[in-house]
Amino acid sequence: MEKKDSKILALQNKKIPPQAIDFEEGVLGALMIDKNATATAIEILSPECFYKEKHQEIFQVLLELFNDAEPIDLLTVSEKLRKNGKLKMCGGEVYLAELTQKVISSAHIEHHSRIIVQKYIQRKLISISSNLINDAFDETTDIIELMDKAEREIFKVTEGSIKKNYSKATDLIHEAIKEIESIGNEDGISGVPSGFLEIDKITSGWQKSDLIIIAARPGMGKTAFVLSMARNIAVDHNNPVALFSLEMNSLQLITRLISSETGLSSEKLRSGRMEPFEWEQLHTKIKKIENAEIYIDDTPGLSIFDLRAKCRRLVSQHGVKIVIIDYLQLMQGSHKGGVREQEISSISRSLKSIAKELNIPIICLSQLNRGVELRTDKRPILSDLRESGAIEQDADIVNFIYRPEYYNIDMWDTEPQTSCLGQAEFIIAKHRNGPLGRRRLKFNASLAKFGNLEKDMYQNEFHSKMNTNETEDEF
Repeated sequence: MEKKDSKILALQNKKIPPQAIDFEEGVLGALMIDKNATATAIEILSPECFYKEKHQEIFQVLLELFNDAEPIDLLTVSEKLRKNGKLKMCGGEVYLAELTQKVISSAHIEHHSRIIVQKYIQRKLISISSNLINDAFDETTDIIELMDKAEREIFKVTEGSIKKNYSKATDLIHEAIKEIESIGNEDGISGVPSGFLEIDKITSGWQKSDLIIIAARPGMGKTAFVLSMARNIAVDHNNPVALFSLEMNSLQLITRLISSETGLSSEKLRSGRMEPFEWEQLHTKIKKIENAEIYIDDTPGLSIFDLRAKCRRLVSQHGVKIVIIDYLQLMQGSHKGGVREQEISSISRSLKSIAKELNIPIICLSQLNRGVELRTDKRPILSDLRESGAIEQDADIVNFIYRPEYYNIDMWDTEPQTSCLGQAEFIIAKHRNGPLGRRRLKFNASLAKFGNLEKDMYQNEFHSKMNTNETEDEF
């Protein structure tokens, strides 16, 4: 097998890289004689797409002239190249004139530009493959890291080739203003709405590239909360959702989802002993979630490497807008056999990296340590996070779920001091880009379902530490 790979590589080295010189010449010539063609070409092409170095330099000059709103013709291009000290390298005025002579029509500029891009992508794939082959022959190479590198590099190409490493502030400001204007038309929700109105008022929806932690003690309803939220996102707001369940299998999750949607208890659904009207209720109410884009993966002991690969495919193939993981401590990191805190730290950093790479919010459930149980006030705080240092540091938002009823408490200890039966408190304890706060939700224990409270109630609200000098002692 190794001998075969070596032969293939040797043959590749003797081949001329994929190129489309005639199309490169035709496109460059068309851009110098047809101003309207420039706007079309720059949306498709970048300098590195051209095979010849002098073509890269000529296109770079064309871009500069276009961005400066300067005229684009044979004279302006040659003068700009002269100022840059690149005219001789690019063949002088004679070569530029020859380019304009090779243009038949600029009508097919888009098609010709895409052919150039295709050849560039082919060259890029060859380059990536050659590097991967060299790395694969290296006995010291970590195979998991190599596989991740391979998928990451190819994903970049399939996504649209190489992305810019920097952006000009002017462009970012314009983009930000457009985003703000669009938010104003969407009731202030800029991210993925959770479906819980009071929470969305604080967060403006779950934001792209954010890592969101939702933590609670066992029995508080972590899984029930994210299931209710996944339903809201997929059904009410038509956003595809991916749910990675490391604790429960997919059938159990779906059964719970059906239960909360239909109002039929899980016990009845598991036994199948239902009255005729309940069967009718089941078939009628289930229609809302039948076609919902909720993708469930129940792979046990999921590794970060597998998660990254699966998330990439879900985003590219199904347009998934948000990923939910249940739960963090059941995941496997890359540092096996080491200290658990280091492994958790590696996992949380990787989750943040995936969120940023795919530009989607990632919600990850997490356990709390037993410190909560030892306090009179059972409301969680940041130090209760298990392996808290890394998780708290990497997360953009840290939330807690608190149900006083679980501890046989029947009245809220904050204003208004009303009954807390059938209610839960959603605590935003860290919010990198917004305010902190507490919001009450309705909780139906028999259906394992969270919902909005029917009446507006007094809510405690705090300001972000980022914007004030307040301490976190409020929690």
